[in-house]
Amino acid sequence: MASIKVDGQLIEVPDYYTLMQAAEAAGAEIPRFCYHERLSVAGNCRMCLVEVKGGPPKPQASCAMSVKDLRPGPNGEPPEMFTNTPMVKKAREGVMEFLLINHPLDCPICDQGGECDLQDQAMAYGVDKNRFAENKRAVEDKYLGPLVKTSMNRCIHCTRCVRFTTEVAGISEMGLLGRGEDAEITSYLERALTSELQGNVIDLCPVGALTSKPYAFHARPWELNKTESIDVMDAVGSAIRIDSRGREVMRILPRINEAINEEWISDKTRFVWDGLKTQRLDRPYVRRNRKLAAASWEEAFSAVAKAVKKPGARIGAIAGDLAGVEEMFALKSLLASLGSSNIDARRPGSALSPAAGRASYIFNPTIAGIEEADAILLIGTNPRREASVLNARIRKVWRATGLPIGLIGEPADLTYPAIHLGAGVDTLSELAAGRGEFAELWSTAKRPLVIVGEGGATGDVLSLAAKVATSNTEIEDGWNGFAVLHNAAGRVGALDIGFVPGQGGADTAAMLSGGADVLFLLGADEYDLSGLGDTLVVYIGTHGDAGANRADIILPAAAYTEKSATYVNTEGRVQVTTRAVFPPGEAKEDWAVIRALSAVVGQTLPFNSLAQLRSAMYAQYPHLARLDTVVQADARDVTRLAGASSMARAASFTSPVTDFYLTNPIARASAVMADCSALQAGLRQAAE
Repeated sequence: MASIKVDGQLIEVPDYYTLMQAAEAAGAEIPRFCYHERLSVAGNCRMCLVEVKGGPPKPQASCAMSVKDLRPGPNGEPPEMFTNTPMVKKAREGVMEFLLINHPLDCPICDQGGECDLQDQAMAYGVDKNRFAENKRAVEDKYLGPLVKTSMNRCIHCTRCVRFTTEVAGISEMGLLGRGEDAEITSYLERALTSELQGNVIDLCPVGALTSKPYAFHARPWELNKTESIDVMDAVGSAIRIDSRGREVMRILPRINEAINEEWISDKTRFVWDGLKTQRLDRPYVRRNRKLAAASWEEAFSAVAKAVKKPGARIGAIAGDLAGVEEMFALKSLLASLGSSNIDARRPGSALSPAAGRASYIFNPTIAGIEEADAILLIGTNPRREASVLNARIRKVWRATGLPIGLIGEPADLTYPAIHLGAGVDTLSELAAGRGEFAELWSTAKRPLVIVGEGGATGDVLSLAAKVATSNTEIEDGWNGFAVLHNAAGRVGALDIGFVPGQGGADTAAMLSGGADVLFLLGADEYDLSGLGDTLVVYIGTHGDAGANRADIILPAAAYTEKSATYVNTEGRVQVTTRAVFPPGEAKEDWAVIRALSAVVGQTLPFNSLAQLRSAMYAQYPHLARLDTVVQADARDVTRLAGASSMARAASFTSPVTDFYLTNPIARASAVMADCSALQAGLRQAAE
């Protein structure tokens, strides 16, 4: 720790703190444009100037000078800095005047208006006149793809976007060309950016140079209602803010959550909102004469009741990737009252099961715990496509420590170097036996992390992966390095409440092969439904996707922005979404649809409100009541899994996510996501 005086106040801070951090620790406000806590220091904008006593007779950039760089007084007095002297005031006014020389008067038409750092700081630190009468510089706008809109006349060359894409996103596709007044920020050969995180440069840009292309000219920030919620585009559970106007979602922005997404979100999370408005199911439908026809709720419920009441009818249910815990609990209760144990929420062939213990199917080290790992092994997963924000966390650790990262599965560009060990089970078996060069690196790790994707979630693979995770005798006490990376927001919640086949029950593969006479699809659109045959399909969902196309009865439901629902992310953290808008038309919340249906089929469920449903759910599964908390699982589950006998079959791993932008019905209904998918497909073809 080091002592320093800030505006006469003596404080103690770590000696590696910058003067800016020390000033903020003392409660002083330091303006800045180029500095960002998660990016390297550039020292471009000079807005953060302060006066240092005993230093050079000129202001100092507080972002680029450390506390340990200051000299004590002649008698050993602690160093002193000032943030509000006349010198500092004049320096900041001068910097602001220079920044505004070439900045256009675009505020009335700029999408950044109302939430612009330059506006705010010009009001606080600027002057009321400009001494420059020369012509303003003009810069041609750049093409960055279908997501980020550019207006480069506004750029102040803070280089936040360059540093983000290079350091966090891991793509070296943006840079600064030229010198002096000819300097320009541009992408490589002015091509579209390829990162799944590129939308974060919109938040980072302190002016209106980079804005959201789909959101352009749609709304002003003061018109919008802001609702804090949770993302369900993947299993990470990023913290988001939903901005809506009336009954329409206008945009989605990130919230800071250090334990999960820090302050980043993926492009799918940010730009999928237009898919919430298109191809929506807003009324019930019943298939008559081989065609779906609009019907009333009573007609649709009567048709379902008639089917399930048939003597000997085999009834099954499959929950989709976006299903919340409440609706799965209600559907499980309904099928149990009908005497059926044919329920599942897993992909065909998946061996993830609550019977093996909770530690066998969650990300045990937690997402933040990735930063403590000293070796990582990826099995059957491509985290860049399946959980891009989590992938950025792995890259962050690699940049900080250079830890070894091994990959078993499909070769992929993960934005960090990964040693490709092999494609399948045979490679994993060799590693479990301690053979190979990577096994030597692995044996020295004290906090090894094994990440198993759903592309490798079979029984033999899980057993071998658990064996690798527990094989090192040097592992520190309390470290559980076995992690399952899910790619569906609803999967862990389904496993937590036992939404898997009961004794003698049919699993997903069996039900999709005609193993049920009546099949409920709870937003399940990611499966091949061609083998259902004469099965009567009841689809409870939001969009006219694959499930609705095959359905005989459609019951319209609410999307994640239109309901309060519980989700459990891949690390086992319980989170709740918040309703920002209401469902369209006659659509209802999923649990309410199931509750109303239960009364019609003669098996009325014992709850009449969401609060009553949650009380019943918490009574059976108490950990679901502990919101925003990761309930640690028993590490002995992993040890037992490692000791399970396995007959390793030769097989190659493939990621279940082939197209990052089109993984669920909402994304497939989005025109923006379709543009991104087509662009990526074109880039892949050009590369081949």
